[in-house]
Amino acid sequence: MLKGSLVALVTPFDGNNRVDYTSLKRLIDFHVDQGSDGLVIAGTTGESATLAHSEHVELVGRALEMAAGRLPIIAGTGSNSTAQTIELSIAVADPELEAYLVVVPYYNKPTQEGLAQHFTAIADAVERPVLLYNVPGRTVADMLPDTVARLSRHDNICGIKEATGDMGRLQDIRAQVDDDFMLYSGDDFTLLPFIEQGGHGVVTVSGNVAPHHVSQLCRLALAGEHDEAAELDATLQPLNKALFVESNPIPVKWAVSELGLIEPHIRLPLTGYSEQYHEQMRTAMQVAGVGPGENA
Repeated sequence: MLKGSLVALVTPFDGNNRVDYTSLKRLIDFHVDQGSDGLVIAGTTGESATLAHSEHVELVGRALEMAAGRLPIIAGTGSNSTAQTIELSIAVADPELEAYLVVVPYYNKPTQEGLAQHFTAIADAVERPVLLYNVPGRTVADMLPDTVARLSRHDNICGIKEATGDMGRLQDIRAQVDDDFMLYSGDDFTLLPFIEQGGHGVVTVSGNVAPHHVSQLCRLALAGEHDEAAELDATLQPLNKALFVESNPIPVKWAVSELGLIEPHIRLPLTGYSEQYHEQMRTAMQVAGVGPGENA
């Protein structure tokens, strides 16, 4: 599996609320040029909860075509229904797909046994690897390290996106899984310590706006270049903060539109980025050294 910066890509929409495939191609080319290590299509940041089944399938398929093997594509296919997750995962199946990102079921509040059975059933049903995704701040349910360790023994479960931001949680998981089980941060704020304490990379929101810098931060951290990594990380922290003053992906879609890559359209129930935060975002982008033509 991959190391480094896996960008949870925004899904661009046009003024008629349809997926904007011209802008999607522009985004994918941008991330190839900027050195992102992979893209997650139709994850939380990609507004997966608002995509119709047919849209979801087409979005993943078109992204694979547009990427054309230039960078790996991971498909977000998780839901709070085991059967529907399997159905969608099979519908987007493709030999070129790197993996599925499957979130802990939300709203249902499954037990740890329920989580184990849910992910086992999915991994049994698909041919491409499954990447677990634990984000209790959104799902309420929290997949505990013992459950992660149990699932890590499945041949078709390759790793986890752990979005608690808790370094103790990372160490608890590391102590119970094999070295080839991939560990990705789902929290841009703690990307640096996560990698320095044994993680392999990040599934990033900030990488939508500063892809070159986030991928470089991962490379420095993985290489043990702490001082350079810490200096770069400090320039990204104001951006991380600005991107989460309102619910993701509200701020990031606005920021990507400021780069001239997409229009700032977002689907209800989410609404546009509040004007009171615009200057904060612009300042954060300036500190990070990003803007139209400045990412290279």
